[in-house]
Amino acid sequence: MNTIPEIANRLASLCNELKFVEAYTELFADNAVSIDPNNKNEPIIGLHKLIEYENQFLAKVEIHDIKVSEAIFAGSYFSLIFSMSFTVKGQGNKLVEEVCVYKVENGKIVSQQFFIG
Repeated sequence: MNTIPEIANRLASLCNELKFVEAYTELFADNAVSIDPNNKNEPIIGLHKLIEYENQFLAKVEIHDIKVSEAIFAGSYFSLIFSMSFTVKGQGNKLVEEVCVYKVENGKIVSQQFFIG
């Protein structure tokens, strides 16, 4: 699997199954970069750090529902819309909708950026 549509479809499928860490392990490059407004838009660099950040998030939430849109494509980029309902331990329920933009190089995701609505 190395075409951008295959990567996008696999990412959407894994996320719909709540397999976020598996998605990172399988689809992301070792030097991938993530920009997340929940991290003050400070870049998180490296697959190991991305997985660590994801595990920290998953440890403090209970996900109730997730919906991932079909991908749209432009050159080496694709975008998905995530809608997720979850409870943050000690803070209550949240519904988050975000546009996620991914860049692919050499069959791996090298960057992601989240825009929360």
